[in-house]
Amino acid sequence: MDLRAIEDVLFPGIDVDLERLVVSPDLLVVEAAARGKSPRCPSCATLGKRVHSSYWRTLGERPAIGRRLAIRLRVRRFFCDRKRCGRLTFVEQVEGLSERYRRSSIGLKGWLRAVAMELGGRAGERLCRALHLRAGRTRLLELLEVPEVAARAPRVLGVDEFAFRRGRTYGTVLVDIEAGTVVDVLPDRTSETFAAWLREHPGAAIVCRDRATAYTKAVKEAAPKAIEVADRWHLLQNLGRAVEKTCQQHRACLRKQADQDEPPQAPAVVLPLPVLPWTPIIERTRERYAGVHRLVERDWTVSAIARHLQLDRKTVRRFRDTPLDELLASAKAATSSSRSCPTCTPASPPESPADDASSRRSANAATRAATRPSPPTCADCTRGPWNRSAPTFPAPGASPPGSCAPATR
Repeated sequence: MDLRAIEDVLFPGIDVDLERLVVSPDLLVVEAAARGKSPRCPSCATLGKRVHSSYWRTLGERPAIGRRLAIRLRVRRFFCDRKRCGRLTFVEQVEGLSERYRRSSIGLKGWLRAVAMELGGRAGERLCRALHLRAGRTRLLELLEVPEVAARAPRVLGVDEFAFRRGRTYGTVLVDIEAGTVVDVLPDRTSETFAAWLREHPGAAIVCRDRATAYTKAVKEAAPKAIEVADRWHLLQNLGRAVEKTCQQHRACLRKQADQDEPPQAPAVVLPLPVLPWTPIIERTRERYAGVHRLVERDWTVSAIARHLQLDRKTVRRFRDTPLDELLASAKAATSSSRSCPTCTPASPPESPADDASSRRSANAATRAATRPSPPTCADCTRGPWNRSAPTFPAPGASPPGSCAPATR
């Protein structure tokens, strides 16, 4: 790339001539010479006409393409021809690039000041290290300038305390409520300091403050005509503390009232049973549950119910004492864990060792015949709804089968 093009990129609108560019793995060094008009003496503003000498000064610049950038700038030193001026010589400054007594460019100074404003000293130093900028926390804090304070206070002045060091040193911050900007910062939070500031800066018509008595005393002394307003946060805090104090004073009454008032019982909510897909096990569970509870309502014993339904007594007790939804959930889990009956499902035929095509076709036909679904044959599956007759129940009042007790009328 031509040096003229690089000059337009690095120094847009700046009166310098790019002479050399040195590239290293971590650093870019740009050598340039000032070529502006003759400067004026900073003391007497006399135009410099005679050149005393020239020398090289090094300026830090913002990084480029991931490398640190340094500018070696050749500047001229001029004679001051005014005899009454105490300055004999002075050095020219390149507008938009250099300043007196500073080893960084104006652009880099703006970057570092923005970092210091947002992050402060230590955090800003860590960010500068990541951005390939050489700046310590002390240098960053030195770039912060104290803003000018207006002669008159804003119409709506906000005052609150803040901590320089929490628990030890506190100060006072003054804010323009309407503009939303900081007006001034006081070194402490005493009433004397705030009252002196109000006397030096009159004009506050409304003072928005917190609950500190020192600020109230200062406003009454220095600005008695100002209206004092408590901000919303402190109003809510005052209300909360007042409610808490009242509750503590009447704690015994509140506890007595709470003990007398019994909380109403929540009405029982009957949830509908979940709708499960039809399977033989689900259907058998429903029928067994209905049959067992129907006989229990007739005062049948567990042994009589077991003999009549051909069930074990433990099974009868489980169907008597367990809700239907839990039984259905267990039946659903059993259905999902075993989908086929090992008794009814025939075993797959062994692989045929035949090698010819006809033997393979015969083996495939035998396999299809063996895997074709067949009607169930075991006792559990034959009780399905397709070939199971409903259990017979005796007439109401009849004695359980196997008992000698006469029927009740």
